[in-house]
Amino acid sequence: MMFTEEKIIDESEFLGIRKPLSQAETLPPWCYTSEKFFEIEKQKIFYKKWNFVCREDELPQTGDYASYILFGEPIFLVRGQDKILRCFANTCSHRGARLVCDAGNRNRISCPYHSWTYGLDGTLVGAPDMEQTKFFDKNEHGLTQIRLEGWEGFNFVNFDDNAEPLTTSLGDLPEKLWSYNFSTMQCVRRKTYRLDCNWKIYIENAMEDYHTGTVHKSTIKKQETTLLDTNGDWDAIHMPGNKTIAVLGGEEKIFPHIPTLEGQAAKGTYFVVLYPNTFFAITFDCMWWIQAVPKNAGSCEIIIGSCFPKETVGLPDFDKIVNAYYHRWDKALPEDNEISEEQQIGLSSKFSRTGRFSWREPVVHLMDNWILDMIMGSSRDNKT
Repeated sequence: MMFTEEKIIDESEFLGIRKPLSQAETLPPWCYTSEKFFEIEKQKIFYKKWNFVCREDELPQTGDYASYILFGEPIFLVRGQDKILRCFANTCSHRGARLVCDAGNRNRISCPYHSWTYGLDGTLVGAPDMEQTKFFDKNEHGLTQIRLEGWEGFNFVNFDDNAEPLTTSLGDLPEKLWSYNFSTMQCVRRKTYRLDCNWKIYIENAMEDYHTGTVHKSTIKKQETTLLDTNGDWDAIHMPGNKTIAVLGGEEKIFPHIPTLEGQAAKGTYFVVLYPNTFFAITFDCMWWIQAVPKNAGSCEIIIGSCFPKETVGLPDFDKIVNAYYHRWDKALPEDNEISEEQQIGLSSKFSRTGRFSWREPVVHLMDNWILDMIMGSSRDNKT
């Protein structure tokens, strides 16, 4: 289908996906290939909503910092002398050079261009050869701070000073997932892939079980899940069971279950999408998160972080047992990576068209409608 910029924001273009799941059509293919549509997503969604960026335990010490590029915006996080973690725009107040491009530990943040130097709280503490500049006040040239809020050790940034608090966005998620005690977990590995696919493709794939019997037929195999009733900028499905899904099976030894699990958490595994682009898989002994950070309409960066309770990480044989978990992730994720890139190629065909949903894809339907709600500035009364 051909389209114009006006059609992108025309509600009539999306009447099919606004129908109930059993009658609904998928998003038009150009929603996954159009740079104009992606630019609207950035302005209406990514620059307005809370975006997960890292775990608190990844930057535990004073002076620990890490740089990121989110949706074209360079930022960095750093832990101050007061132990507070802050987020700043990664641009010098002098002539705009990027200040840091890696992760590490520093006592000061010094610009690589003209050596302007900032404290860990973002204040300008050194500006060489500025003594002849009239009316120059270092207090007026500190770094630009970006909103950063946390929940249970997960840190989120928001580029909109007027956005609702993180707690409002999370809705009832903290209440439903409290028994996992995420704040007591530790991120033990972070791995990154660069893919040629639209960010939505990857998160949609993560949130449906329809593909598992085909794409993962030799690894995690077919899964059966049910939709969870949620309130907030998130949706979830639950897979019943009594064993961890973080290993492929046959392992002689696995980690103990989290002792505080209650309710559905003690009866299976959750797959959660934190809108817009973060996925949680939470099982009996661990959790892993996946971010699909878009670079443009047709490519994204996939980041997976693996988290275990600190008591588990402290076990004397942790480094040996954890390899079974890494093996599972390193086998299953490349399968998702490959099919996601194949889907992008197919959607780029001039013959590609809207499809129909299976009853096993409810969160894909919910997610795509949430995206339209954000873009259109409207909100439906329910999630069905």
